[in-house]
Amino acid sequence: MTRRPVPGGRAVPGGRAVPEKRAVAGRAAVADDFQRASRDNRRRRAGKNTLAKPAAPVYANSGNGPALVPVDIGHDAYTALVEPDTAFWSLVRKERLVEVLADPAFVGEVHDHGEAFTAEMDLLRFKLVPSAVYFNPTERCNLNCTYCYLPEKTRRRGVRMSKARLFEALEILLEFFHHTSPDGVRPQVIFHGAEPMHERRAIFAAIDHFASEIVFGVQTNGTLLDHEAIEFLTSRRISLGLSLDGPLAEISDRTRHTHSGHTTHERVLGVLEALRGYEHHAVICTVTTENLAHLVGIVELFHGLEVPTCMLNPVRCTLPGGRAVRPADEDLAVAYLAALERTEELYRETGRKLVVANFANIVLAVVAPTARRLMCDISPCGAGRCFFAVDAHGNLFPCSEFIGLSGFEGGNLFAGDLEGCFGTDAFRAVTARRVETIECCQRGAIRHFCGAPCPAEAHEIHGDLAQQGAYCRFYEEQLRFALRLIADGREHAYLANGWDAATSTVFEVTHS
Repeated sequence: MTRRPVPGGRAVPGGRAVPEKRAVAGRAAVADDFQRASRDNRRRRAGKNTLAKPAAPVYANSGNGPALVPVDIGHDAYTALVEPDTAFWSLVRKERLVEVLADPAFVGEVHDHGEAFTAEMDLLRFKLVPSAVYFNPTERCNLNCTYCYLPEKTRRRGVRMSKARLFEALEILLEFFHHTSPDGVRPQVIFHGAEPMHERRAIFAAIDHFASEIVFGVQTNGTLLDHEAIEFLTSRRISLGLSLDGPLAEISDRTRHTHSGHTTHERVLGVLEALRGYEHHAVICTVTTENLAHLVGIVELFHGLEVPTCMLNPVRCTLPGGRAVRPADEDLAVAYLAALERTEELYRETGRKLVVANFANIVLAVVAPTARRLMCDISPCGAGRCFFAVDAHGNLFPCSEFIGLSGFEGGNLFAGDLEGCFGTDAFRAVTARRVETIECCQRGAIRHFCGAPCPAEAHEIHGDLAQQGAYCRFYEEQLRFALRLIADGREHAYLANGWDAATSTVFEVTHS
C-alpha cells in the first residue's frame, strides 16, 4: 500500500514537528500470498495492480535493477525486502523470498517506479522550506533537571525577553515566513524552554495579537500553569506539551525537581487532570536509566489521565548530565517495546488510544514516508531546514539542541541575519549531514527509516557530525518492531485515528 499525503499536519509541542506544506507522495509495497493484509488494509486498497512482464527484463541486485536487501524483522513468517536508496519496502513470506526476488514482474514493477520513489524522497529530504521555529523567550527555568541541555547558572539567572522585544521578534519572523510559506499556510511558533511560562504575560499577549497569522504551541514543565493560564491556552486551542518522567514522585523526582530539590510530580499531575478531555495536549517522558524500568507504568498513567499523545524520548546526550543517565540501547529497546505493547493492550481493552508520537513517526516512515510529522528521524533532519531555533538573545540555531554549543550560532534575529543564517557554516554543517556520508549508515538498508539522529548528539559524543547518532541499535529495533506490526496488521493501534484521511494510495502490488 502506498500513501500520498496532502497539505495538513500539526506540530506536537516539544517535538521537532513540521507541518506539511504541499502534496508529496510516499510509498510502501507488500509482496506476499494475499494472506498478510489485515481487513483494514484490504478496505483501504484502491485496487490491485496487474503485473505484466516488462519488455526488457530487469533483475534485482544486478546493478541495472532495484537493490532489494533482505532484512530480518524477527517475525516467524515474514522477512522484509528494502530498497535502501528509496525506502521502498516489501514484506515476503520467508519460504518465498527467492521466488519473489526472481519474479521479473515484481522486480520490473519496482524498477519502473524507482524514479518516482527517488523524487518523493528528494522532496522530503531536500526541498521542504522552513515552516516552524522553536522560540525560547527566556533562559530561566524554575526546575533543575539533571539532564537539561542548558547550564544551571543560565537557568537561574539568564536573560528574559521583554514583551516589546518578543513582539519585534515575531514581526521579523512573520516577514520571513511570508516570503517562504505557501499562500494561506500559517507558520508555527512553539514557545520552548528553558521555561516559557516565566514570560506568560508577554506570550499570552503575543498569542492574542498574532492569532490570525501564527499557529502557536507551548512546551512547558507545567508547574507554572494555574487555572487562569490553562483557561487562556485551552480556550484558544493552543497545542500544549508538558513533561513528566515517572508514574510516582519517587521516580520522576530522581531527574526532575526544583533548584532546592523539591518535587514537581503532584503539581504536574494536577495540571494533567485539568487538561483531561483537551485534545491538543501531549506529555513528554524523558527516558533515562532512572525510569527505564517503569515505562509500562508511565504509559498506564498517561492513558488513565486520557492523555491523547505522549513522547517517550530517550534522554539527549548533548551534555554530560544527559550522558550520565543514558540507557544502553539493548535495555532501552526491551523496556520501550514493552511500553508500546502495553499501549496496544490498553487500546484493545478500552477503545481509547495513547499514541506514542515518536514511535508512530517510525511507523509512518514505513507506510507513508512523506506523511511523517516529526523531523528528527529523517536525513538530513529538520534542523536548519524545516525549522530553526531562536534563543532569548535573538541568536539563531539550527535546533534547540544546539543552543549553548560552540560553533552552531548562525547570526542574530535582531541584526537582520535571519535569511542569511541558512547559508552560514553553522547551519550548513547540520543540513549537510546525511546518511550517505556516515560510514555505518552507508551500508544500512534501513537508513531512510531512522535517519541517524541526532546531529547535536553525534557532535558532542564523537566530536564529529559525520558520525552515527546515539541509540543506533535502539532505532533498528523500533523499525523491526514496526515491520512486525505491519506484517500482523496491527499498525493502526499505534497511529492516530484518521492518520490516513489526508493520504491516498498511489502504488500497491501484491505478489501471488
